[in-house]
Amino acid sequence: MITSRDNEKLKLVRKLQERRWRDKLGLFFVEGEDLVDAALDAGYDAVDVLVSGEDVEPALLAEVSTLGHPPRVIGVFRRRDSSATTDTTLALWRVSDPGNVGTLLRSADAFGAGVMLSDGCADPFGPKALRAAMGSTFRVPLPDFEVAAGSVALVAEGGQPLGEVELERYSTFVLGSEREGLPGDLLARCDLQATIPTSRVESLNVAMAGTIALYARRAQSARRS
Repeated sequence: MITSRDNEKLKLVRKLQERRWRDKLGLFFVEGEDLVDAALDAGYDAVDVLVSGEDVEPALLAEVSTLGHPPRVIGVFRRRDSSATTDTTLALWRVSDPGNVGTLLRSADAFGAGVMLSDGCADPFGPKALRAAMGSTFRVPLPDFEVAAGSVALVAEGGQPLGEVELERYSTFVLGSEREGLPGDLLARCDLQATIPTSRVESLNVAMAGTIALYARRAQSARRS
């Protein structure tokens, strides 16, 4: 059993709280039995699985946790390529909030979509994003960011109402951060711009907008089948 906070396995978990180390080492860690099980079920290679009271003293595991209530287990896993193709994809442009990235991954999982992340997006394998995704990160394809033919830009205003768009013709929804939106050169590469009509609020949270778009495409397809 690990009884020293200077143990190399605990040091590794501390390092992996920083994105630069996750990127450099090709590793990430997850906290809690549900997320560890989800990663294992998805076939991710476990480097270490530390169980409180069995592999490590509970107080020491609590020290390296990012949670308010320390988990019973922390797992360290190796990242892998997950660029499988899907019929629908969310392309996220500089969405820096890990909660939004994680929520969009969960929505993508629910509707069988993939997620593309531009530079400047939150790390989907960061602790907050992993918690928000609730295991979906391990099942959702993450191809390289690209805005190609068949893309629809979701904009806060001025676009064609989403409900009037023949969504089955398009494979990618492009979303930007709520503060900055999408730059002009990116908009120019999209086939069209669409807006989700709202009242009383200027725009929807990006995670909500992406979820609505995926649902609308699925619902439209179901009505026509």
